[in-house]
Amino acid sequence: MKITHISTVLSNRNLDSDFRNIAQKVINKDRISFNEGVRLFDADLSFLAILANYIRQERHGDKTYFNRNIHIEPTNICVFDCKFCAYSRILKHKKEGWEASEEDILSQVREYKDQPITEVHIVGGVHPKMGLHYFASLIKKVKEIRPDIHVKAFTAVELEYMCRKAKVSYKDGLAILKEHGQDSLPGGGAEIFDEQIRAEICNDKCSSAQWLEIHEAAHSLGMPSNATMLYGHLEEPKHLIDHMERLRSLQDKTGGFNTFIPLKFRNGNNQMSHIEEVSVIDDLKVYAISRIYMDNFPHLKAYWPMIGRDTAQLSLGFGVNDIDGTIDDTTKIYSMAGAEEQSPALSTEQLVGLIKAVGRHPIERDTLYNVVTDYKDFIFEKEEERAY
Repeated sequence: MKITHISTVLSNRNLDSDFRNIAQKVINKDRISFNEGVRLFDADLSFLAILANYIRQERHGDKTYFNRNIHIEPTNICVFDCKFCAYSRILKHKKEGWEASEEDILSQVREYKDQPITEVHIVGGVHPKMGLHYFASLIKKVKEIRPDIHVKAFTAVELEYMCRKAKVSYKDGLAILKEHGQDSLPGGGAEIFDEQIRAEICNDKCSSAQWLEIHEAAHSLGMPSNATMLYGHLEEPKHLIDHMERLRSLQDKTGGFNTFIPLKFRNGNNQMSHIEEVSVIDDLKVYAISRIYMDNFPHLKAYWPMIGRDTAQLSLGFGVNDIDGTIDDTTKIYSMAGAEEQSPALSTEQLVGLIKAVGRHPIERDTLYNVVTDYKDFIFEKEEERAY
């Protein structure tokens, strides 16, 4: 059925020859080139949806994943000054920020000691006094409270600073964290890899090469990771494809990435508020092209707290097969930048309903995409309506 749908597109005599060749490559499972990736930004949204959904169905059918997770954000005080960030407070304005104590953080974990969450996601500002050994000790204590929990922690930006201050290599620093219980890395901090644009929007933090080096080091230690891409600001299509190309090349080498996560630039309360946000159509186009181009990434995620639950639903028809997790209002990173979801929390029942409403098959996963619960025919009881 899905092949017939693409074949129908190919039978259109008015279809541009470039797009015809790309569609044929998708059917043949051939890799899309850099120039073809850039060319896709000129395609109609309906054409992109057909190709991206075809790939999604071939790989995952209607299965759509989510997990039960919480975010821990130890601080928003940061030594760096990213122009797009509404979350952090640089050191000279630290009185406006927060700095959670170790006990505050562990108390947050204890609140979920008996709850069926499977992941703790730890990210925050880069605080000069919260170093490698502090966080290694913290992770160990988190695991003492919840030995079963998967700890996904620290962007490459945080890790670069930690390792530099501790005077250890990336690999040695990651090995210390792994020994204390860290399981994987999130994908944040990638922003856009093009060096010129990166210099304009986040000049003082880790470079593109360092970001990639840190994730390669993690993969060499058996620590999987995700990858993100910030879109909708100063970039052009060629910069987005360049970003994807660098990730695709590293994935060819290591196979350590689980998920690709495009992140929309939000213009609230930051130094780039003069830049107009892109439309939902642009959002869906980026998701679809990501699914077509990132042929060696198993999963494509739409982060619903950032784009809102309605757009997240729409994205499931544009190659996306994951919409993140319950979160339980434990992150402020995007709400502070003006995202639709100002208090992001969805119960498991709400997430399942969101997925089923567009004809997809909801599956609760753990961080590594092992199935926890298949909700295809699941019937909820009233008392299960909790935000975790």
